[in-house]
Amino acid sequence: MGALQKAARPSAVRRVKWPVFPFDRSVRVSLWLSVALVTVLFGWGAWQRRWIADDGLIVLRTVRNLLAGNGPVFNAGERVEANTSTVWTYLLYAASWVGEPMRLEYVALAVALTLSLLGVVLLMLGAARLYAPSLRGRRAIMLPAGALVYIAVPPARDFATSGLESGLVMAYLGLLWWMMVCWGQPLRVRPENRWFIVALAFVAGCSVLVRPELALIGGAALIMMMIAARSWRRRGLIVLAGGLLPVAYQIFRMGYYGLLVPGTALAKDAAGDKWSQGLIYLANFNQPYALWVPVVLLVVLGVMLMFARRRPSFMRPALAPDYGRVARAVQSPAAVVTFMLVSGLLQALYWIRQGGDFMHGRVLLTPLFCLLAPVAVVPLAIPDGKDFSHETGYWLAGAVSVLWLGIAGWSLWAANSPGLDDDATHVTYSGIVDERRFYAQATGHAHPLTASDYLDYPRMAAVMVALDNTPQGALLLPSGNYTQWDLVPMIPPGSSPAVPATQKPQHTVFFTNLGMVGMNVGLDVRVLDQIGLANPLAAHTERLKHGRIGHDKNLFPDWVVADGPWVKWPPGIPPYLDRQWVAEAEAALQCPDTRAVLNSVRAPMTIRRFISNLVHSYEFTQYRIDRVPRYELARCGLPVPQVPPSPPRE
Repeated sequence: MGALQKAARPSAVRRVKWPVFPFDRSVRVSLWLSVALVTVLFGWGAWQRRWIADDGLIVLRTVRNLLAGNGPVFNAGERVEANTSTVWTYLLYAASWVGEPMRLEYVALAVALTLSLLGVVLLMLGAARLYAPSLRGRRAIMLPAGALVYIAVPPARDFATSGLESGLVMAYLGLLWWMMVCWGQPLRVRPENRWFIVALAFVAGCSVLVRPELALIGGAALIMMMIAARSWRRRGLIVLAGGLLPVAYQIFRMGYYGLLVPGTALAKDAAGDKWSQGLIYLANFNQPYALWVPVVLLVVLGVMLMFARRRPSFMRPALAPDYGRVARAVQSPAAVVTFMLVSGLLQALYWIRQGGDFMHGRVLLTPLFCLLAPVAVVPLAIPDGKDFSHETGYWLAGAVSVLWLGIAGWSLWAANSPGLDDDATHVTYSGIVDERRFYAQATGHAHPLTASDYLDYPRMAAVMVALDNTPQGALLLPSGNYTQWDLVPMIPPGSSPAVPATQKPQHTVFFTNLGMVGMNVGLDVRVLDQIGLANPLAAHTERLKHGRIGHDKNLFPDWVVADGPWVKWPPGIPPYLDRQWVAEAEAALQCPDTRAVLNSVRAPMTIRRFISNLVHSYEFTQYRIDRVPRYELARCGLPVPQVPPSPPRE
């Protein structure tokens, strides 16, 4: 009897390297037709709305510096991490080698669109695999549901080709979802290859490098894997595969940039909260498309499918004695679905707490994508009288059909919605705009794709003229006139101890729109903003309470004049700058702590500098200055310089 049990046990817990479900032909054909249909519709819709955002061009400026040998920086000689997604930056860097001599903008467009489509495909395949065990030997039709909802939302198509990391995020989440569903399947149908576990842990660990807030998702996946692992050796393998690359890059970030977080997180104070603005952002995303309608329909549909699913015998195989109840519960389809839904809710709460974004819908696409994953495709089972009576089976099929038709009808309406309509390009009190339509209107190009397209944006053509007209160097400040810039001349080399005789002419442009400026000027031109994305000084100011979301830091231009080889007295400075303020800003820059922060990104990179940055990265990340020079002098305990009053301007 014992011999018979031993002989039977291997077949009961037999594991296959990679299962191929015996789908009925109707399931296979309908699934791939659904995938093809959604992919074609999404690709066509994204192409109709193709563009490259100004923020997308910011990434390309960093790629240009990498290609030029200046390192992963925005301005040569100043180590600032101006991009949130590490993976996106280096992926475009690698793609630029493959796509050479294609323009960087077109490389970004192709990679973003490809990853966006791949993300939707993986989302649907993951959902199909989720339902696969219950469809074994049954006839059914796989219908696109949640995937239709996602591609119908106009911002999803807008940011599929924006040059931002949105497409990468969707591809990453789609891949993680598909792999987690594979991992959570019963023993008889999930891959038990050690390399699959390593690959899943590696993908989960990369979450923080795709976008920092995705660590909430990747971290949860790693915790689930650790709980379900059946040996400490396997747990060690998961930790090594999941943590090696993120930890290595974090050490590099701390030593190279002198920060614990990306420069963008510092500039936007990602630890802060603006709940009221976040709720406004949520309403702004929901209202034009009535997103609550598909949410209700999909919730009802999901509940019906959950209670109507078949539980085949191989879903509950005999398990090894050391495989506990908690581990079984964690490594199960139900736990994976819960993981994805909770991840979506946490992402939504994070962004609502943060205040959302200034781009309509952009940051809420990630939580929407997660929440739609379990119902990306849904099965419409053809009644066979086995699990239910024919009458009950037809009733269930009819209810699923009606709900799906409602989802499809909403998707058709939402896909053709005017969106924000008249408010799409107006920066109202909420600060939220339809970014694609805003730049299409501002540049006069229906599809602004290249940096040269942005030369038609107000002020941009004048930048090029001003640079050409100042071969001796100058600081360019935006004036009230869109066709000209205020110029602050460079102090003649050798006339001041701060400007040696060997100093070459320099140019600096001080402007909010870093991408369009940075990609249209040479890498020898320094481009700074008052927000702090590329400006290490502005990044360390306090967040303004009522500033526009994403733009709620604002460094006065006096600091830029003080922090450079520029003339600091009338008539060299524009009338709206005060000589006393400039002098106070110049004195405030001598604050020892401020000098230490600036040296961390400007001093030559050596082993000693790297270690110093590594040790002090926490202090540098927490450091803040006051944007008013006199208050900053008081904070640092420095005397206020006395400057003779300027003669009246004629």
